[in-house]
Amino acid sequence: MTTCIALLRAINLPGHNKVGMGDLSKLCGELGLTDARTLLQTGNLVFRSKSSAAARLEASLESTAKKRLGLDTEFFVRTAEEWKEIVEANPFPKEAKSDPAHLVVMLLKDAPDPKSVTALQDAIKGREVVRAGGRQAYLVYPDGIGRSRLTTVLIEGKLGTRGTGRNWNTVLKLGALAGIGARDGSR
Repeated sequence: MTTCIALLRAINLPGHNKVGMGDLSKLCGELGLTDARTLLQTGNLVFRSKSSAAARLEASLESTAKKRLGLDTEFFVRTAEEWKEIVEANPFPKEAKSDPAHLVVMLLKDAPDPKSVTALQDAIKGREVVRAGGRQAYLVYPDGIGRSRLTTVLIEGKLGTRGTGRNWNTVLKLGALAGIGARDGSR
């Protein structure tokens, strides 16, 4: 069995994609996923699976959530080992330690090409900083996330793929829930 972490995109927003965490855990059980646990109310799941094929798990979770819960959203799945690598590859160790709420990891459906990452970096109008590698991007919002012009729409448009993000505090909590012994990314 492989421990996996799944992030749901844009759930439990005001008037949009309401779902209970207990319903998500039950959904996992219906799919044969075991030991399902949730973190916060923003769509963070940890579970065990016989399969470690992220694309297959994502498709299964998405279609079943739509049928059973009326939830039309995307799931982003990584194994615990991949999560550990995400934490350890953090290019912003100083920010991880000093301001983890403004350091975001965005999981992506597909790995963007280097030209797309450069286009995103060139489009930044404020002090935000972006680094991407593989199927994730790391974003620093030194002046806060709420007023930033570095929005999900801009990020996805420039990178050419869909994504969902969590701040560094949540990333570390999910790693702990998955039982990985990753360093905290602050080196």
